[in-house]
Amino acid sequence: MKAVFSLLMLLGICGIGISQTDVPKTQPLKIGPKPNLDIKANPTNNRLRMPSVIDMGKTPNLKDSLMSNNIQMLPDRDLRQAGFDMKIDPKVGEREKGNSKEHYGDMYLGDVKTSSKFVGIVCRDHEYVDGDRVKIYANGEVIDPNILLTSSFKGVNLTLDKGFNRLDFEALNQGTSGPNTAQVDVYDDKGKLIYSNKWLLSTGSKASLIIVQD
Repeated sequence: MKAVFSLLMLLGICGIGISQTDVPKTQPLKIGPKPNLDIKANPTNNRLRMPSVIDMGKTPNLKDSLMSNNIQMLPDRDLRQAGFDMKIDPKVGEREKGNSKEHYGDMYLGDVKTSSKFVGIVCRDHEYVDGDRVKIYANGEVIDPNILLTSSFKGVNLTLDKGFNRLDFEALNQGTSGPNTAQVDVYDDKGKLIYSNKWLLSTGSKASLIIVQD
């Protein structure tokens, strides 16, 4: 009986030894010496050299910048208004009336018919370019308040009303030689010249043209 018990004990110990061989062996973690992370600054190379704005040899007076008077304010009596040295020629208005003693009143330039929906109206000074200016009306409404007439044509486009359309050209001045002289041309919506005429006007006089859309 003892022999049997001894045999069983021996087999149990052997089994325990065999089962332990399946357990993996762990390796201890080895930590080396602590690295030296200290960085020694080189004050000679890294320092930014800034010039001193304050002379430390003497005590700075910080009130100097506040007490200095760099801006001179003039009293009211010395101030000059804008345009104080502008010289206005009192005769400029007389020159714009022109030197012609003859008076040119209103003119009727005639009428023209067209089927166009709009027309181009252009005018120019056909004689000496002397600063003539005109105002253009269409059916009593101002469509251009001030056109300076030069040697080149300039003007406006006008959308026509069905039937009669009245154009008035009012002479705003007579330039320097007088009277107010101009050539007026009218083009249809295809760019075709359908009317041309000229006027001679005194200041305030009008030249009238009727355009009939049929």
